[in-house]
Amino acid sequence: MRAVVIRSFGGPEVIEIADVATPEPGPGQVRIRMEAAAVNPVDLVTRGGLLAEAGLMEARDVIGLGWDVAGVIDAVGPGTAGYRPGDRVIGLSDRLDVPLGTHADQVVLDAAAVAPAPAGVTAARAATLPLNGLTALQALDFLGLPPGGTLLVTGAAGGVGGFAAELAARRSLRVVALAGPADEGLVRGLGATWFVPRTTPDLAAAVRALVPGGVDGALDAAGLGVRALPAVRNRGAFASVVGGTAPVPLRATRVAGIWINADARGLAELSALAAAGDLTLRVAETLPLDKAAHAHARLAEGGLRGRLVLVR
Repeated sequence: MRAVVIRSFGGPEVIEIADVATPEPGPGQVRIRMEAAAVNPVDLVTRGGLLAEAGLMEARDVIGLGWDVAGVIDAVGPGTAGYRPGDRVIGLSDRLDVPLGTHADQVVLDAAAVAPAPAGVTAARAATLPLNGLTALQALDFLGLPPGGTLLVTGAAGGVGGFAAELAARRSLRVVALAGPADEGLVRGLGATWFVPRTTPDLAAAVRALVPGGVDGALDAAGLGVRALPAVRNRGAFASVVGGTAPVPLRATRVAGIWINADARGLAELSALAAAGDLTLRVAETLPLDKAAHAHARLAEGGLRGRLVLVR
């Protein structure tokens, strides 16, 4: 089968489509025939060697890429309950020690990292959900803000930020969205109450003008760190979803860097919301699997609204 791999760190030119052995599911695992797999910023970071430099993964001869997958189960491992061949699913590969990622013709995942695909949703759109949706969901769970609370979402037009704004609005939170000047209509459509352009020189002052005393919490999807922290009130909460950007917890702020973990229950919740039309799944473009290097180059250029998705 085909798999997107790298054998050295560098730019998109190090990506290759390798012919590898088809993996077999072990106990408690399923094998998914990939129909679609999103390309995320973490794939670019992996390819560039930054995860290895940070000690988050061991450098090895061959590294597979890809975290998100949508497809059809074609085999189940011994003792695996709840799934059978033919089931349409979405899944998240969150382990950095396994040889292959989800950018491959077939993907083996633990059943605990898989959930039913959203009914009535194309595989390409469904593939945008696991990594970004779970990151937003888990960050909001950490923040734990009560209904009626106020939340700053930075990068609100992006993959994680967009889901965060929608999920927060569903929790009856009032969202201050930080995004590009042209994205105001988009983020308000996702549920934001207020909008602040990311070009605003004094972010904290702008947010506090809207919410006197500061917001109850912040979900920092843009990696602003210390620049966004002053917008949060004393003893508020701050969730950073960009590795290495969590600020010092000044003013008794609860601060955490959110490290994603695969969670079948959370995935199922997100899938149900997507099936009901309560989450916006955005695809910028679909490309065949063998155009993975082009997808990396295009993502690095920026300016996308929605994910690039590799398809079989």
